[in-house]
Amino acid sequence: MGDIDMNKNEGTPAIRISGLTKVYRLYDKPSDRLKEALGFGGKKRYHELYALKNVSFDVKRGETVGIIGTNGSGKSTILKIITGVLSPTEGTVTADGRISALLELGAGFNMEYTGVENIYLNGTMMGFSEKEIEERMDSILSFADIGEFVHQPVKTYSSGMFVRLAFAVAINIDPEILIVDEALSVGDVFFQAKCYHKFEEFRSQGKTILFVSHDLGSVARYCDRVILLNKGDKLAEGEPQKMVDLYKKLLVGLPADEGSGGLPGGDDKEGSREAEELAKKQESVEGLTGILPMNPYTNKYGEGQAHFTKLSIFDDRGLVTSSIGKGTEFVLEARITFDCDVEAPICSYTFKSLKGADITGTNTMFEHCEIGPKKAGDSIRVRFRQRMTLQGGEYLLSFGCTGYDKGEFRVFQRLYDVLNVTVVSTKNTVGFFDMESQVTVESI
Repeated sequence: MGDIDMNKNEGTPAIRISGLTKVYRLYDKPSDRLKEALGFGGKKRYHELYALKNVSFDVKRGETVGIIGTNGSGKSTILKIITGVLSPTEGTVTADGRISALLELGAGFNMEYTGVENIYLNGTMMGFSEKEIEERMDSILSFADIGEFVHQPVKTYSSGMFVRLAFAVAINIDPEILIVDEALSVGDVFFQAKCYHKFEEFRSQGKTILFVSHDLGSVARYCDRVILLNKGDKLAEGEPQKMVDLYKKLLVGLPADEGSGGLPGGDDKEGSREAEELAKKQESVEGLTGILPMNPYTNKYGEGQAHFTKLSIFDDRGLVTSSIGKGTEFVLEARITFDCDVEAPICSYTFKSLKGADITGTNTMFEHCEIGPKKAGDSIRVRFRQRMTLQGGEYLLSFGCTGYDKGEFRVFQRLYDVLNVTVVSTKNTVGFFDMESQVTVESI
């Protein structure tokens, strides 16, 4: 079982994880669980799922450490064990300092209580006296900024007001250790900015922060060190950018380990050869999108004069990936086979937000790159090379092949939202694009 030690000792890490293992027993049907509980027969009626496998690491006092990994890698499980929500199967956890956890916001709220009553309830659960809660009340209410609703039952709150209050309670108790699990992007854009400002304030005060996020830009920007998990195993730990590079390999199904030194490339000949060989392996994977995960809900339609046979995204190292660094060059490649004669085909791409708004895109006609007439059976490869200036975040990518037949516009094939693109950024501005401003300040 885990040993949660909250006594502050000089010289010890703020958090120490040692040999942490979490195993779940999965039963095919509820009756099997009941039979085993009652001791019927010696037959094993379950199979085991390892959420964590012998994971160990330390978090130094005042350090900001990120945990990244694919879905199901065990990130949230570790945080829940540290905060006492879950018990480990094996291993120990020691935490040296007062913890505040931004996990399942509002999980301890009573829906019948008012906002103020829930502040007292949660503060008491965290170990504060009524006087200590009263001393923090103004800062909590100011941060939540939900007005007179604090005197109404939380069951009447909108989801936005609910998470604002829950976040405000968790963030304003002056913890020594802050545990964050994808909780900084709550509420509207202004409240998100307030959350990140508070996060920065914690870092500047030398608080210890353990941070889980799929936002690789935030991980690279805020973390001193990063732990990379995969399927319950700790693959590596080290400097943020190196771990992000390894994670990008995992996202497209490639093996990642610390010994590989991250993504191959660079000026050395050996690295260049490794990158070239890896690129060949990536390209050899069959299917429309190869190693890139294809959206199962892709909207496909067209008259059938042509069809896409391969779609790829290449980063500035020539490797296939769905993660592109902001400010770097990348290539979108589409391979098209024509199923009948066409006069003037056009190939296009479009980036969209997750909410469906068109952000940017272009086509061969706009770029004055005429493809020319094609015969049935012909195949072409179209490559769009550009610099990534979108803000860090998640986007959807669409491709289209259209054209003209006897002066009439025709849609040969369109693939809406076929791929996801993650833009990794350590610096974002307002909106979708960075204007790359050069700023000077001088006395006058």
